[in-house]
Amino acid sequence: MSKVTIVLLVILVILIGVLIALYFYGKKAQKRQEEQQAQIEATKQTISMLVIDKKRMPIKDSGLPQVVIDQTPKLMRRQKLPIVKAKIGPRIQIMIADEKVFDLIPLKKEIKAEVSGLYIVGVKGIRGNLDTAPAKKKGFWARMRAKASDALADQKASQNSSKKKKSAKG
Repeated sequence: MSKVTIVLLVILVILIGVLIALYFYGKKAQKRQEEQQAQIEATKQTISMLVIDKKRMPIKDSGLPQVVIDQTPKLMRRQKLPIVKAKIGPRIQIMIADEKVFDLIPLKKEIKAEVSGLYIVGVKGIRGNLDTAPAKKKGFWARMRAKASDALADQKASQNSSKKKKSAKG
């Protein structure tokens, strides 16, 4: 065997080993996540709250208690989290929202939220349904295309109406 095939076989064995390790690590992480989700579901309760403000910000700037900041993993401290400032009863509290729920939370409105500790898991409207998440902004070129097509449609409509007037006169 040549040296090239030996090197390729060694690289192949290493890649297979890495894939096997990632498979088992993924299964372990998935189990851990399912346990956490079950724990959240067991401790969740419905609370009515008035949402004052919501932002995405790093956890150290959020105003959460220092105990919570110390318990978060170091990698999570740099990430921006969906933070909600809400009035629950007479107290103003800062909470962390789930990514799926954050866009549904309306500002300056009263909502019923499913809460597990400091974590908002679900949202329901108190008076009627919640407004759906606003549509994403159109890009520059999409707006320009829409304006151009509207202008063409207006131009064709004005041409058609002028032709009809001429044929009515004749």
